[in-house]
Parts: sequence; structure tokens; C-alpha cells
Amino acid sequence: MENPFVSAVTPPPNLQKPALWFIFCGELLMVLVKPQTFSIPFIKNPNDIGITCVRSQYLGVLGNQHCFSGELEKETVVSKGIEFKNLRSLYSVLGDSLFTVAGRAKQIVEWERTNQFCGCCGMPTVEHHQERARVCSKCEVEIFPRLAPAIIVLISRGQEFLLSRSPHFPPDMYSILAGFVEPGETLEQAVEREVMEEVKLRVRNIRYLSSQPWPFPHSLMIGFRAEYAGGKIEIHPTEIEDAMWCNINNLPLLPPNMSIARRLIDGFIGEVSSNSNTTTNVS
Repeated sequence: MENPFVSAVTPPPNLQKPALWFIFCGELLMVLVKPQTFSIPFIKNPNDIGITCVRSQYLGVLGNQHCFSGELEKETVVSKGIEFKNLRSLYSVLGDSLFTVAGRAKQIVEWERTNQFCGCCGMPTVEHHQERARVCSKCEVEIFPRLAPAIIVLISRGQEFLLSRSPHFPPDMYSILAGFVEPGETLEQAVEREVMEEVKLRVRNIRYLSSQPWPFPHSLMIGFRAEYAGGKIEIHPTEIEDAMWCNINNLPLLPPNMSIARRLIDGFIGEVSSNSNTTTNVS
């Protein structure tokens, strides 16, 4: 069982023991290099490994380990044994718990970096010591971390489901439809709108399944299942390169295991396989 994470804003007073430090230089996460693997620094202070953070934030506790995030200047020089890696590439190394906290750290670092000044009056902001927020030093407006809700939906048609390909995907990879929620609409309305906009299909029986924080850059992916209700696939020329109905025996390259898209796809594949086995057994 993965260790639980408990979010917090203020560290315990006089914390002296080592903590996990999720330190970013731009979009890249700092890791310690060991033979054939990487690890998150477990240190008392970044100075212990010869670096100084521009800003740092307390994140909370993972299991029994305190967690901090930090930001480096882009020209920072590090010693041998330290590298910077794209967060996506580290999922198989870090595992679910560490990857999730690293994603949280990435978003908080970026939010704090881009909110040093008030968007209303331009004056400097200061840290809010009781909440994850910054406060304008003049007009006192509170600025909270940005979060962009996005729906992602698996559309089934009997034992088939819809896969599509976006221009920015890796070569040959297909996934399920997704899009950001617009102001004034429900999540279900967002599902219907996105499906209609991207492939001109109607859906029914929309139901929520699960969600996933997605720190690229600051999304909350909200996963749904829906059934095909009508229409013929017509792809949106600037959003989608291709879309097609697939069955579980004829699949292209799918999204990585860390994604909610893959979790929804695997869940559907499992259901179809189970139903097929039950039908075979009955026959």
C-alpha cells in the first residue's frame, strides 16, 4: 500500500531531521543519480548538497517524511551526481506516491514564481502563513494556486470504444477525448460539448469514474464514461488528427500507465474481457 500524503502549509517548529526535497530548475526536477536509478534528495537543507533555492515551500508529510519544494535559478551549477529530469520520464522510477507529491511541488513552485506581484495593483505579494495563498501587500487580495479542471471521457459503443489522436501526441499514440471546462458549464455539459466539438458525436449516460491531478501544467483531470448516442465521426481539423472506433483486440499505442486515460481504457478492456469470458463459459 502506498504511503498516505497529508498536505500542510507550515512545517513543525525547529524541524531538524532530513526531509524529501522536490527541487525544480525550470520544468525539470532535480534528482540524485545512483547506479541505474534516480532518487529524490532526502536532506536537512539544500545547502547540504551545495545548492541554494530562490524560494522554497513546505508541502506536508508523506508517510513519516516531511516534504518541501524548491526553485533554482536556471543558471545554477550542480555537483557531480545531480541531474535534472523531465517529471514525466520519472514515473516508473518514483512510483505513484512520490510522483504525485512531485506533481504537487511542480505546480506550487510555478504558482509562487508567477505570483510574486499582484495582478490587480502590481505591488509585491507576501506569503499567507495559514493557507496556501499569497496576499497583496497593498490591496490585500488573496491569490490561491491555479487549478484548471478538465474532463476526460471514454466513449463506448457496445464492445468498441473511441480513440483519437492529437497532433502533439508521440508518434502512433492514441488516447481518449479530453478538454478544459468552460466558465458557467457543468462537468457533464463539458463532456457533451467537447465530444461534439472534436468528433461531432452525441453521448448519453455520462457518469463520473475517478480523477487525477495532472501537473502539466496545472490541471485536474476528471474522468468519465459515456455511451455513444449517435452521429458520424467528423474530426475537428485543428484539435484532432484522427479518431476511430477500436475493439480490445485491435489497439494502437496507448497512453502511459501513469495517466488517467490509461486507467479508464484498462478498466473498459477489463470489463469487456470479463463479459466475454462469462459469455463463453455460459455457452
